[in-house]
Amino acid sequence: MTIRPATHDDIHDILCLVSDHARRGDVLPRTALSIRDTLDDWLVGVHEDGGIVACVNLLYYTPFLAEVRSLAVHDRVKGNGWGSRLVQALIAEAERRQVPMLFALTRAVRFFEKLGFAVTDIAQFPQKVRRDCDFCPIQDHCDETAVILNTYPQIEIEPMPISLNEMVKTDTPPEG
Repeated sequence: MTIRPATHDDIHDILCLVSDHARRGDVLPRTALSIRDTLDDWLVGVHEDGGIVACVNLLYYTPFLAEVRSLAVHDRVKGNGWGSRLVQALIAEAERRQVPMLFALTRAVRFFEKLGFAVTDIAQFPQKVRRDCDFCPIQDHCDETAVILNTYPQIEIEPMPISLNEMVKTDTPPEG
């Protein structure tokens, strides 16, 4: 089981894997351009035969918050630990990059809980709602649950303001 950062040569295979899962409604679709533009933030699972059989993307929202998204595992290797290994590798990468908080929207809550994530309220992630959920075809009957992981559990992390614009909208001026 080999997990490594994605390369330019992997874009087509990632696109095929994500597109297959998007048709099933498991993940949102991605384009080859969006994959290429975020290639440094993708990990892939490479089967012993050399084929890409799994992928996952780390999407930054702020320096303090990133999303685990586009987790896809090929049917031929499902149930063999590829998803867990990929997410564990992504958690390690987030820690290396000093991203203190990860989240995901998922139907596989138990899967993420086994990896240390906890169920939370999607209202904590208005950035996600504005970016993806407002345009999702199933937004009116979404069955996904938000999960969160503090990659630095020894430090209590307060949610950070989303943007300067959002801070300006409040009645209280920002401190500092």
